[in-house]
Amino acid sequence: MAGLRAVETIRADTGVRDAITDWATWLGSERRAAANTLAAYRRDLAVFFAFLSEHIGSLPALGDLEVLRAADVRAYMAHERARGLTGTSVARALSTLRGFFRHLERRGLVRNAAVAGVRSPKVPRAIPKPLTVDAARGALAAAAAPPAGAPWIGLRDTALLTLLYGCGLRISEALGLARAAVPFGSSLVITGKGNKQRLVPVLPAVRAAVDAYLAAVPLPLAADGPLFVGAQGKRLQPAVVQKRMREIRAALDLPETATPHALRHSFATHLLSAGGDLRTIQELLGHASLSTTQRYTDVDAERLREVYDQAHPRARTKGVVR
Repeated sequence: MAGLRAVETIRADTGVRDAITDWATWLGSERRAAANTLAAYRRDLAVFFAFLSEHIGSLPALGDLEVLRAADVRAYMAHERARGLTGTSVARALSTLRGFFRHLERRGLVRNAAVAGVRSPKVPRAIPKPLTVDAARGALAAAAAPPAGAPWIGLRDTALLTLLYGCGLRISEALGLARAAVPFGSSLVITGKGNKQRLVPVLPAVRAAVDAYLAAVPLPLAADGPLFVGAQGKRLQPAVVQKRMREIRAALDLPETATPHALRHSFATHLLSAGGDLRTIQELLGHASLSTTQRYTDVDAERLREVYDQAHPRARTKGVVR
């Protein structure tokens, strides 16, 4: 919420800035938007209103937003592409703008169908980059190697990465777990994006890894406090986990795509490869749309082609028409 409250950097009149603050409050309280998400929205709006103030020659007011044309929005998108932004970044910025205009309409402040009618730039469908089964196992094993004099940190990192891979959690979901969530049963309720809850099974290996960490951590953990803490006893930050994964990546010579989030991708891809049902995987991941989960079928098809190219005798014969 704090990110969008810093509206003094947005070049617009008081009415617009107040509306942005109201949107921030709504996003934070109703949609449970993360601080990083709010900061990204603020940046998008700051760039848009900087453009618009130059475009119309004055500080934009709510009345200016009411009469904004599709051509104005397309001019903004062209301006962003000229700055070197990719189609994906421009599409995200347009999505931010649409969300803000929907909020203005809900509040009865501005009604403008032009923004919603502008077509987003086509962006390539991103294919997740999972680890192989062996690479995922190797990453979990490597996490156990602790810094000098702090073996419990190795156990913490192992427990955390095992949660990401074994339960398909986002890093924010794992770090958001409270100490009171343990001991785990056979399943765990996870609160994900948009404050939506889902039930995920907890494998014995996950329970064992977390129990080993809790048995070794030398710091007191309050029941309502975080499950995963840093060396000073405060909630573990994503940057620490990302740094640890970079170290593991270097030690095992893994590709740059081997990030903490890649373990969640690996969870889904390995389930699908083993015959898992796409709808079930959607529920386990907490995806709102099945189309998001279907990206993993592209990964699986790609893996099958690689196996074919490496193993089938005809694939190694030059000039074969497939």
